[in-house]
Amino acid sequence: MMIGLIVGFVFLALAGGGIAVAILAHRKRNKTYKWVGVGVSAAFAVLFLFIPFSFHTVNPGEIAVVKHLGKATDVRTSGTYFDFWITDQYDRYDAKVQNLAITANTYSKDAQTMDIAMTVQFQIKSERGIEIAERYGSIAALTGRLESVAIEKTKATLSAYSAMEIIESRSAISPKVETVIKDAVDESFYVTIEKVVLTNIDFSDAFEQTVEDKMIAEQEKLKAEYEKETAIIKAEQELEVAKKKAEARIEEARGDAEARLLVAQAEANAIQAKSIEIARALGFTITETEKEGGGVEMKIDFTGKTAEEIKLISDYLKYVEYLQTWDGKLPNVVVNDGNATLLLPSGNIGSGGNG
Repeated sequence: MMIGLIVGFVFLALAGGGIAVAILAHRKRNKTYKWVGVGVSAAFAVLFLFIPFSFHTVNPGEIAVVKHLGKATDVRTSGTYFDFWITDQYDRYDAKVQNLAITANTYSKDAQTMDIAMTVQFQIKSERGIEIAERYGSIAALTGRLESVAIEKTKATLSAYSAMEIIESRSAISPKVETVIKDAVDESFYVTIEKVVLTNIDFSDAFEQTVEDKMIAEQEKLKAEYEKETAIIKAEQELEVAKKKAEARIEEARGDAEARLLVAQAEANAIQAKSIEIARALGFTITETEKEGGGVEMKIDFTGKTAEEIKLISDYLKYVEYLQTWDGKLPNVVVNDGNATLLLPSGNIGSGGNG
């Protein structure tokens, strides 16, 4: 374009110079220079009309399809070319990667309406410029056809999923949409699909409110289940603590019972030993028998003894116990029919005896 402008200015200047010569020759009545000036001016005027406008510049990132008398004949890439502008027309196409923004309305598998937005990045094949011109006539027509195919394939893909599936797996659906569109755009489109991205999927307000309510309900359910599990765990822990405390009390009670049993056994053994000694002192016969587990078992032989003699041992034992626990106070004495009776404290040794 710059070259054409420069050449055009030169031709205009030369044409102007010819007119100036013709005017000057006319004033001097020199017909020869007059017509020479007119001829030069006319020649450069004609050249101005044909030459400068035939220079064409193709910028980087675009191609030009040359149409000679309406028929696509050649493809020009970046650079400057000379093609007669009256017979050769340049149709310029953007050869860079282009972003095609698409919006559409569609339905899910469960008949939920969706407003979708997507971007298709594509690039025309520069070497197929003539085919693009002959088949589509313009990039706008090609873009329109590409948009139709993208919408059709996207609707078909999304209709295979329910609305909830689309919400939950949107990141996985977008690559599937890209695959089906790339497969559908064959060689007849003369473009290369670089990337397809689902930028937005918008459901109806009513459905989105339903989804929101469902999510809130699920969160509350999870919270309730968590609180229930926490309460169960806490109850189990408290039960375990109570069980351990109960077992400890049982063991303590068992220990106390065993201790009391041992004390009772010791006291019984002591009483038995004391009874044996007293009986032996009073002249009773003592029999000794060996036990199966070891040791000797001693018994008082009451054979031939009267009840008074046996009672004597019992009274003597009571008296010995009284002496062991005596607090230093004299016992009470009861006289009846000339007999005196000592009243020993029943809290220490049981019933009293006769003196």
